[in-house]
Amino acid sequence: MGQTVFIPRELDANEPRVAASPETVKRLVGLGFEVIVEKGAGLGSRIIDQDFAAAGAAIGKAADASKADVVLKVRRPADAELKGYKPGAAVIAIMDPYGNDAAVAAMAKAGITAFSMEFMPRITRAQVMDVLSSQANLAGYQAVIDAAAEYDRALPMMMTAAGTVPAAKTFIMGVGVAGLQAIATARRLGAIVTATDVRPAVKEQVQSLGAKFLAVEDEEFKAAETAGGYAKEMSKEYQAKQAALTAEHIAKQDIVITTALIPGRPAPKLVSAAMVASMKPGSVIVDLAVERGGNVEGAQPGKVVTTENGVKIVGHLNVPGRVAASASLLYAKNLYAFLETMVDKAEKELAIKRDDELVKATMLTDGGKIVHPNFAKATEAPRTEPAAIAATIMVADASDKPAAKKTVAKKPAAAKSPSSKSKGTA
Repeated sequence: MGQTVFIPRELDANEPRVAASPETVKRLVGLGFEVIVEKGAGLGSRIIDQDFAAAGAAIGKAADASKADVVLKVRRPADAELKGYKPGAAVIAIMDPYGNDAAVAAMAKAGITAFSMEFMPRITRAQVMDVLSSQANLAGYQAVIDAAAEYDRALPMMMTAAGTVPAAKTFIMGVGVAGLQAIATARRLGAIVTATDVRPAVKEQVQSLGAKFLAVEDEEFKAAETAGGYAKEMSKEYQAKQAALTAEHIAKQDIVITTALIPGRPAPKLVSAAMVASMKPGSVIVDLAVERGGNVEGAQPGKVVTTENGVKIVGHLNVPGRVAASASLLYAKNLYAFLETMVDKAEKELAIKRDDELVKATMLTDGGKIVHPNFAKATEAPRTEPAAIAATIMVADASDKPAAKKTVAKKPAAAKSPSSKSKGTA
């Protein structure tokens, strides 16, 4: 069919992942595509150009994007990249559109058909395309590895002739895909693990991994999950009660890992400064939501902060990218599985079915317009990267008393399609 798929090298110096693997290149060639991989695109993920070439790809340069019918990326294209794409090209990536209306508008103006992989609906046929799950799984694993490195003590209990080394107490806040993997990894390393989440359905999963579940299990808790399986934003009264419960618990922990994100919203603050101050010197907190404002008061994006009382707050960016060789292989399979659904096998050409539920859920721009309902108001303003969305403190300080129990009107969930998901949410 003569159609071309282009795999660029990511421009962000902090993004080592790549949107293809030798395996997916081979499969793309099998579908009838000509595949061009930019020179050096896979080096950050330990994939050399020769491996891509052996799988059937041509090794090219950035300018080759101008002839591509499909561009597979990790991150949203920058202005310089958009200028090099031909109108009508399908661009598939993790677009991170929330709070970036100008960037969405820029993609529409460029005339590309942009797909946001993090909006993939959680249905059976799309499980293999779920980039949030594939990347969050590795983020949860890496969070424990990073915590162990900063903790500089052994995690498992060790009984020796010279004495006993106690097991590290680890607390996981937020039990999505990342949280579950963090629980499993910490347990494998021998830590004593507890976990909390506002969704009642995860209690059994936590216990099945050998961890203890901690939560205020009232009536609001029983209804604290959306139809799409995500956590709802809880009332201030519930947050205060949960804060009171967790404050005492956190003070006794050696390691705390937070993973909580709400689609399209700033990350909820789960750990206050007072809670951090209550922890022992040498304790470690890993904030996996730092790119969305953070779950931990005092966390700084891209930094490891040591507080006055000797607690380390780890705020690494792009945590899946810290395991790039594994993350890229999974992400590449996610992209290939989605692209394959848009290929006419008989004609061997790209045939986007705009009424398909996967396409409708993930398509951001098409034909020069913003087509996703969540971003219909994005303006055609010149593209500028906005400042980080400020998050408000969503739990009470450890010193606050829990609110008196009373009937509270539930705050309605933010309007969104069931498929809307934020980066890193799982």
